[in-house]
Amino acid sequence: MSTAIDPALVARLSGEFTALGARMGQLGGDLDVLSTQLRAEEAVRGGGSAPASSDGPAVSTGPAAVDPAPVVGQPAVSSAPAVGQPAMSPPVSGVGYGGPPRGVVGPAGWAGGGGHTPVYAPTVGMPVPPGTGRRPQAGPGWGQATYPAGRPFAPMPMPMPMPMRGPRVPWWQREGVISRVLAVAGVGVTLVGVLMLLVLAAQAGFFGPVARVIAGAAFSVVLVGIGWRVFGRPGGRVGGIAMVATGIAGLYLDAVAVTGYYRWVPVGVGLAVALVVALVGVGIAVRWQSQPLAVGVVVGAAILSPALTTELLLLGFLVVLQSAGVPVQLRRDWPVLHVVRTLPVVLAVLGMAALSGLEGAISGEQAHQRQGLLVAAIAGAVVGLVGALLAVRRRPGDITASITIALTALPVLATATLFDRVVSASVTAVLAAVLLGLAATTLIPRRPTEGSAPVRPARHTALVAGLTGAVALLQTCTMATGGHPRLLPTTLFAVALAFLAVAAASRTRVAAGLGLAFALLGGLVMLAIATPETLALQRLAVAGLDVATAVAAVVGLGVAAMVAWTVPRLPRCDDPALVTGVWIAVSIAGLYYVLVAAVSLGVSSGGADGFIIGHSLATIVWMVVATGSLFYGLRRLASSPAVAKVCLVSGLLVAAAALAKLFLFDLATLSGLVRVIAFLAVGILLLLTGTRYARAFAEVAPSRQGS
Repeated sequence: MSTAIDPALVARLSGEFTALGARMGQLGGDLDVLSTQLRAEEAVRGGGSAPASSDGPAVSTGPAAVDPAPVVGQPAVSSAPAVGQPAMSPPVSGVGYGGPPRGVVGPAGWAGGGGHTPVYAPTVGMPVPPGTGRRPQAGPGWGQATYPAGRPFAPMPMPMPMPMRGPRVPWWQREGVISRVLAVAGVGVTLVGVLMLLVLAAQAGFFGPVARVIAGAAFSVVLVGIGWRVFGRPGGRVGGIAMVATGIAGLYLDAVAVTGYYRWVPVGVGLAVALVVALVGVGIAVRWQSQPLAVGVVVGAAILSPALTTELLLLGFLVVLQSAGVPVQLRRDWPVLHVVRTLPVVLAVLGMAALSGLEGAISGEQAHQRQGLLVAAIAGAVVGLVGALLAVRRRPGDITASITIALTALPVLATATLFDRVVSASVTAVLAAVLLGLAATTLIPRRPTEGSAPVRPARHTALVAGLTGAVALLQTCTMATGGHPRLLPTTLFAVALAFLAVAAASRTRVAAGLGLAFALLGGLVMLAIATPETLALQRLAVAGLDVATAVAAVVGLGVAAMVAWTVPRLPRCDDPALVTGVWIAVSIAGLYYVLVAAVSLGVSSGGADGFIIGHSLATIVWMVVATGSLFYGLRRLASSPAVAKVCLVSGLLVAAAALAKLFLFDLATLSGLVRVIAFLAVGILLLLTGTRYARAFAEVAPSRQGS
């Protein structure tokens, strides 16, 4: 058989391609001619001629200037290159290369009157060879760009074609949908059958327990073997995964049955066997890179395990399932698996804790059950925290791992409420210390050594740990002060001071936000204890206020001052409007805390006039604070106008509040010498403030005029 190339065939193909190129060139020229005619008609209708290009000669728009019909017999332009010569492309007008349209007069050197001059068309990135001259610049009916000799050729971008959508395929005809649905249904039905073999057969008196357990284990092993063989065949991935998931979950249920239902083996041995089975299942899932397999094992075992045991042993097997997913979490980013391995133990502990909390008087067995709940909750929290930290160390962007920290902390917080105040506060305090310590590691300066992984957790992990730790700390404060409600504001204010101090030192907005939250909660509790009615009526003040409320009010003053100090120093919090708003809020809170402290100290002194003296002292202190703020603002009037504005606004508001209290409350409530002292003190301070105010602005005015 001869393999020589037919020269005649090559010549014929070359000729056909040459003719096709010439036809394409003629088509481009005709399109440009049509465009020129349209412009000419628009110009004639507008009463003028087509504008001339700034870079080329004017183009006539008359009817004689164009030839709309192609010239018959026009010579084709050859695009076949000679030996050793660059390829010549046929002229195509309107795309940056090619000659002017037929009948349009172009610059010197170009063929007009219907002829086309071949122009060199290089490939992308190939420079124009010297000697070709400058191409004609843009004009009506001409090319789109100018390419001097030696400059790389930049082709015009071609529009991408829009993808065409085919007809929508029904869901039941899509590839893999029906097979997955059938596989999931098969897993569920088969596991229910295994469960019936282990439980219902025993209740009906069928063959003995040993035979039932052996039959269930053998059936599960056979399913795993068949699934392993099916997975390696074409189209057997879905079926293989379903069979292996069913078999592993069946083996896990067999371990639960022999431990919790029949009680043939000790608890430790049963949990160890269940852990091995679960690890085998998730190991196969990792080998096959199948998240559905791991999810099927965990979900099937977790849902059907309560049918075999409902005691505390169930929580142990759920914690085993949660622990078996930790190695997978280190190697695969499978968020669904992380959620399904965490939720069973969380929901089970929360449900048992709720049922135990509804019981009245508890017996010794119930107390033992509560202790088991607490142990299971702590174990789940430890597994969740350790697994999340290891996963985030490998994959800093794993947000699901961080969420599991908060999920596993919920059972601990719920179970702690079942115990007395000391135990509950101790458990939640330890949890808060661990989580807040984890969040605080992000504040340590980073000094990574070369080649080592960062020690600090990711930011989202620290954020979740900080928020969860703050909730645990709030519960600790509530539990610790459960017998003394008036101590709760002091505790909350102390925590707020700690968070604000950390925020001021590290300039961390999250810590500042937590501090503000605790400060707000402390203020609300204080407002519930020392209501406006309590502060206005002597009998309510004597019954509801004491030294503890006075101490809480003093600590609240410190928190207000710390807020005013911290917020302007935070990143992107130096806006003048924000700073002014913070100072106004702090001023209002400070007025309230001063009033609570003064009245509480007055009624706690035991004297008959303690209530009156306390109110008088509060009014005087308000006016003293207003005077100090105004004096400080006037002193900074020339050097720091922004600071002076904040201080002056706050001082004037406090002074107005002091005057309103003096005339609206003190005048009607106070009597005798106390009222006289209050009016004299406030009047003298007003005189001093007014004098200093006028002198300060008088001193500033000449300096402004001189400048």
